[in-house]
Amino acid sequence: MTWNLLAAEELVTALRAGEVSSAELTDEAIGRIERDDKMTNAICVPDFDRARAAAHEADQARARGEDRPLLGVPVTVKESYNVAGLPTTWGMPMYRDFVPAEDAVQVSRLKAAGAVVLGKTNVPLGLQDLQSFNEIYGTTTNPWAHDRTPGGSSGGSAAALAAGFGALSIGSDLGGSLRTPAHFCGVYAHKPTLGLVAHRGMVPPATPALPADLDLAVVGPMARTARDLTLLLDVMAGPDPMTLGVAYELTLPPARHETLSEFRALVLDEHPFLPTGAAVRTGVNRVAEALADGGARVERHSPLLPDLTEAATVYTQLMFSGAAARFPVEAYEQLRARTAGLSADDQSLDAARLRGMVLSHRDWIEANNRRELHRHGWRELFAEFDVVVCPITPTPAFPHDHDPDLLNRRIDIDGAEYPFFDQLVWAGLATMPGLPATAVPAGLTPGGLPVGVQLIGPMFEDRTPLRLAELLEQAIGGFQAPS
Repeated sequence: MTWNLLAAEELVTALRAGEVSSAELTDEAIGRIERDDKMTNAICVPDFDRARAAAHEADQARARGEDRPLLGVPVTVKESYNVAGLPTTWGMPMYRDFVPAEDAVQVSRLKAAGAVVLGKTNVPLGLQDLQSFNEIYGTTTNPWAHDRTPGGSSGGSAAALAAGFGALSIGSDLGGSLRTPAHFCGVYAHKPTLGLVAHRGMVPPATPALPADLDLAVVGPMARTARDLTLLLDVMAGPDPMTLGVAYELTLPPARHETLSEFRALVLDEHPFLPTGAAVRTGVNRVAEALADGGARVERHSPLLPDLTEAATVYTQLMFSGAAARFPVEAYEQLRARTAGLSADDQSLDAARLRGMVLSHRDWIEANNRRELHRHGWRELFAEFDVVVCPITPTPAFPHDHDPDLLNRRIDIDGAEYPFFDQLVWAGLATMPGLPATAVPAGLTPGGLPVGVQLIGPMFEDRTPLRLAELLEQAIGGFQAPS
């Protein structure tokens, strides 16, 4: 039997029943990587010797009667997480030789749950792209079409899952970095509620691994099934014990509903800043129809929805404010000069990016106040709805674009070009207020590329979109292996 494309949940069942050993699963996964990853280039830092040793230890533990949530399951880890003894570079050549001495908190939790870490997956330079390529490790391609990107910045993890290189992976998300690769590669991902999952050790190389609060970014699970997302989130969730001084078990509220007929969904496929491509619109509609066919209440409009134009602008300003905070003084002054030349009437996202990169603290506080008003608006909306269904990006996976000037890039949406970063508006819809969002497969384009959608849920009610993801998987299918 071939085990590589089975769900982690199925592997755990087989391991418990003695149908397969962790050593067998690990050897099969390593063999698949060595055979198939030359073209995909998803695994940038293999750790096969230690993986085989960990698999042997897992088998011995099971023989002693031990049982843990992921005992013996092969997994991968995004390159940006610290793993003791392996390089953490974030794709930056100057840190090619940086090797941390301590595991990130989530790597520690994976290992404590019994997972076998096969290696690390590729990322873009500084994690700042919707693709995954860098000078150190080269370009990761999409297993569905090697001339296209798997997404970023967790593109290596999504590609690894689609190719069968491990049953689970962990990534991070600020600009859709979990959800976009899942959408492009036809797998599942969950962006947790801001602050739900500890992130210590998922830091730029040579940066102290401290439990500092993040403004927008989260870390989260990736998988080939919806139930596996929940399995992995339960391993990852909870505050950092370094913060509390003690271990603490977090209890999330249960999903609001258990059947499709009980759900109330607001479905969106139009954004004021840019159109949604036909292929993605078809995916959104497929999910909407499955909800309606299952008896759910489906609405296309609501006066409770926070203003999408302002949401995108605030998100853009907050995100680019953080991105530019450590720019050299000379670069910052050049940005200030460019921003001073903007017309007051220019309300484009290009202008919001420039203004965001030079925000004063006073202006940041004002943007944060507007974010709090949006959070309140979402609370009111989620009193009437359980989820919002919408795109992750306006297109399926796009061709590789290595133009170093990211602000100069364009994204083609059904034959018309738009600024590359404008496509982040859909990811930002959940990121700016800190809401949970689950990326789910929604079929294939006529050309055979995956399309995904996101299910945005109420803050700290992560189990609600996760449960809906399970129900949709039953209704319309989920992951398909690329041919």
